[in-house]
Amino acid sequence: MSTIAEQFSSAAKANFEANLALFTDFTAKAFEGVEKLVELNVTAAKATFEDSTASTQLLFAAKDPQEFFSLSLAQAQPSAEKAIAYSRHFAKIAAVTQAELAKTSEAQLAETKRKALELFEQVSKSAPPGSENAIAFVNAAIGNANAGYEQFTKSSKQAAEAIESNVNNAVEQLSEVAKSTTRSAKK
Repeated sequence: MSTIAEQFSSAAKANFEANLALFTDFTAKAFEGVEKLVELNVTAAKATFEDSTASTQLLFAAKDPQEFFSLSLAQAQPSAEKAIAYSRHFAKIAAVTQAELAKTSEAQLAETKRKALELFEQVSKSAPPGSENAIAFVNAAIGNANAGYEQFTKSSKQAAEAIESNVNNAVEQLSEVAKSTTRSAKK
């Protein structure tokens, strides 16, 4: 049977390795999200440049002010729709990335929790007589920490869901405003 010091040393090493794995996974997921956002922004910038060039050429070809304003108005709705599509895509990337980060964190923290409880059980079995009160105190502290973590996780999920819902509502409202503005301008 190994000593308590060896058990703690082994647990510390396992904890370090688990934290390193969590950091690596977390960083990889974050970079994936950033890559997707950069790709979205580059694509949007290219499309905006191409649309602007085409629109400018079309506007310069207008024969009179009325045609110029008609062409300008015709460009408003597609531009608003593209902005809304961009917002939705951005929100989706952010939501998926947040969910992946939460999933990665939860899995790693659950494994760390399991290992900590396992170590505590091993140590408590080899604890000297008379240490029952200390073991009960540590066990209660672990239980309280787990309850606090679970509440924090639940609150974090609720906050993320609220943010996602608010972003979706804002995009929908922007879409409705753009549609009503376009309808009003056509009249």
